[in-house]
Amino acid sequence: MILGVDKLLERVEKEKLVENLCERERTNPEGTGFDLRLGEIHELEGGGFLGLENRDTPKTTKIAEFNPDQDETFFEFLPGKYYLITTAESVNLPLDLTAFIVSRTTLFRSGLALFNGAVSPGYCGKLSFALCNLGGSPIKVALGARIVHITFHEVNGKTNIYRGQWQGGRVSTEGEEKQV
Repeated sequence: MILGVDKLLERVEKEKLVENLCERERTNPEGTGFDLRLGEIHELEGGGFLGLENRDTPKTTKIAEFNPDQDETFFEFLPGKYYLITTAESVNLPLDLTAFIVSRTTLFRSGLALFNGAVSPGYCGKLSFALCNLGGSPIKVALGARIVHITFHEVNGKTNIYRGQWQGGRVSTEGEEKQV
């Protein structure tokens, strides 16, 4: 079952389900979830690997960050470039909820493709995704713009808490590490 916005807003207030939620989402959310905003943009540098037990992701450099106290600032996503991005918001998923992310349609209508995964029960932190400009022209996006929609789904039955190393919103590894 997908939770409606009335239930979500209750859980935002009581459980901090989503932290740093913008005023629009607190007072006028659309659909059955919340729109989340572009928080940080990172570039990948160098290589990495994903083995059977160990991994090492490419290093990243933060190249832009949303600051709500500054005037509107834009970032230009260049054609063919692949970026890692994070949300301005953080989530705190209890054991009875999982979440799914979809791109806001303006992204793909502009040639921007979002790559993402599910959010497991027990995960806490900012959310990270990949964004690639598959179009032929640069696309300017305001830092803090709404870019993804998150829906929350009830878990019916036993679940396992998230215990992965991305807990807390980490964007890349700090070197080779053993996967959980």
